[in-house]
Amino acid sequence: MSSLSRAQRVRRLANLVNLSTPLGLLIATAGRARRRPGPGGLTLAEGYTIPFPPAGAFTVGNVVISPQRFDELIGRNPTVMEHEDVHAWQYVWCGGLPFLPLYALAAGWSWLRTGDVASGNVFERTAGLERGGYREAPVSNAGFRTLAERFQTLTVNPRRLAERSR
Repeated sequence: MSSLSRAQRVRRLANLVNLSTPLGLLIATAGRARRRPGPGGLTLAEGYTIPFPPAGAFTVGNVVISPQRFDELIGRNPTVMEHEDVHAWQYVWCGGLPFLPLYALAAGWSWLRTGDVASGNVFERTAGLERGGYREAPVSNAGFRTLAERFQTLTVNPRRLAERSR
């Protein structure tokens, strides 16, 4: 592994101090992922066994976690590590753990606007949708429409909603 740039060392220290990397290591351990050093001071954790979140890879601090092997993941998407590298920086800019609820809000807003958790998510867009393996969904208010339909079903015919949930 080559030496880290000053910026990469700063990111590594910041994500350690802001507790996002320790949380990432804890999540990787809980999911029985095997850890190894990765590019740019990242830690790669592969073989993650917990089915949440449903993603090819996700980053917590400087830890990139995947249920797959990274060589397979990178073979299918050569730019995925560039995408995850940006997420590691986003933890720094958000002060660490506040990134998680901010990301959840951005994913919810994206779903409401596009029906997809990534397309309108400012964090995913900044990291590069295509680099992360995402396709851009158009703004369609699909999530808003889904909620409106469910609300209408609930208010007009609550039994129908109960039947749909079976």
